[in-house]
Formats: sequence, C-alpha cells, structure tokens
Amino acid sequence: MAGKGTPATALLGKQKVAHTVHTYEHDPRHESYGLEAAEALGVEPERVFKTLVAEVDGKLTVGVVPVTAQLHLKALAAAVGGKKARMADAADAQRATGYVLGGISPLGQRSRLPMVVDVSAERFDTILCSGGRRGLEIELAPTDLVRLTGAVTAEIAA
Repeated sequence: MAGKGTPATALLGKQKVAHTVHTYEHDPRHESYGLEAAEALGVEPERVFKTLVAEVDGKLTVGVVPVTAQLHLKALAAAVGGKKARMADAADAQRATGYVLGGISPLGQRSRLPMVVDVSAERFDTILCSGGRRGLEIELAPTDLVRLTGAVTAEIAA
C-alpha cells in the first residue's frame, strides 16, 4: 500500500503543501471508514473528516464533515445557495470524483465540484481526510484544504 500515490497525494506534492500521509490496514468488516481511521491511527475522531457527495438542486456537491457527525443536507444546500439536497447516488459520486466509496478524498477529484467544509475544521491546526483510498489518510491544515479545493466553510454537520 505504501508508495502508491493517488491524485490527492499528487496534488499536494505538486502544490508543495505541508502534509503527512498516514496508512493503516483497512478491515472490510468495519462499519465506518472514518471511525476506523481514527481508531487505527490513534487520533481524536473530531479531527478526522469524511467526504460526502450530495446532490443540491440536481448538481453534485461535496460536504466535508467530522466522522462523528452527519451531513446536514439543508445546511449544505444553503451554503451553496441551493434549496434542496439529497445524498448522491453512489455510482454518480464515484464517477464524478474518481474515487471509491470509503476512499473519496476532497482533494484531486476528477471533476471540480462545489465543496463545503464544516466550520469545526477551523478549531484544529491539522485535520485528517481520505487520501483517495481506503486505509489512506492525509493530515493537513484545514486552511490548505479549503484553498486547494476552492471550498467554503459553513456549519453543515448535524
């Protein structure tokens, strides 16, 4: 697993962004990829963020929230000026991002989708998010994540 880059790690290298790559052995029986990452890496779960793809007024949109929370769909819609939101179809999310479920990274996605990062990320010097594969997490400053993805921050965690 180590040594295999992803579009997310390639983007960070190309942009010369300070980050740390963490790997762990993914257990397919685990029910939550994010909580599994927090446990395996010994990190507070509030610092580990999951990447969720939703549809806002028919347009795919990404929400990045702590693994301890759920995505508040109405808040996500409001954050991007939309009215209605629902979780995206898994196949659509994978096709648009270029990543598999449980390994969708907010970085290096195939299509540049509107993105909202939960404001709670700003409480930490660094956060962890998927590196583009199950068992691969990237630790970086939330400000770098927002800058690289063109995200906005808003209260979208429920």
